[in-house]
Amino acid sequence: MNWTFTTDLAAFVRAAGPALAARPVPNTVLLTVTDRLARRGTDTYGDGTPFFGWWTGSDGAVAGGLLCTPPFPLHLGALPEEAVRALGVALTTEPLLSDVRALNARRADARVLAETWGRPTRTAEEQRLYRLAALAAPDPAPAGRARPATEADLPLLLEWVTAFKAESGVPGSASEAVLRDRISYGGALLWERAGVPVSLAGFFRAIGSASRIGPVYTPPEHRGRGYAAGVTHAASEAAYATGAAEVLLFTDLANPTSNGVYLRLGYTPVEDRAEIVAS
Repeated sequence: MNWTFTTDLAAFVRAAGPALAARPVPNTVLLTVTDRLARRGTDTYGDGTPFFGWWTGSDGAVAGGLLCTPPFPLHLGALPEEAVRALGVALTTEPLLSDVRALNARRADARVLAETWGRPTRTAEEQRLYRLAALAAPDPAPAGRARPATEADLPLLLEWVTAFKAESGVPGSASEAVLRDRISYGGALLWERAGVPVSLAGFFRAIGSASRIGPVYTPPEHRGRGYAAGVTHAASEAAYATGAAEVLLFTDLANPTSNGVYLRLGYTPVEDRAEIVAS
């Protein structure tokens, strides 16, 4: 039983790809990030060098993985408990992990790592992963309609996604290349009222049979009118139409409004995750 760490994306995909794809729901972030790195290059998320890891169990089979795209936290997928405990040791001994200051893991795994990391930590954020069970239309229906974003909408998308990142505490600004890619497969939808865009929802390509909704953003002046529910409903339908068998999304547990919206649309909780930061 051991961890293997590398900066070689192709090696990671060869070794861990089948295990990640076998559990596409809890591994959704690992699947979408590796797909984007393969499509856009290893500098997609910033100037830092991405690194990857996979856990090999006592039977010789890979049982899960992790990745980090600096400056974002180290992100763990679904892992057995022994892998999580071994990672706590590796955080203090493995050179590739020496600069890790934050990590995102399932809540129980985050607690184990906080205990085994050997340094003080604090919880920066808690998230809930949802999967769509049975899509329900918003009730009452918001005024307006959804439409796919086009190249002409690119300046607006850049502005809104940058605002979403700032509001959510996500590093960096919107990427024009990423948004052009979203537009190319219909992965960005705008909700319009009287011809004026008032809300945005995106979705990722289906990877390993699962697609994930995000980002969802409504400018402050348009909030409280149900537009986010309308555009999320439309994006969920569009994700299914592209072939996804599972449609997923994350919410901040500190935001009861968004959690309530997604529950009413038919999303059900899968697991809770925590981001912990070393003090």
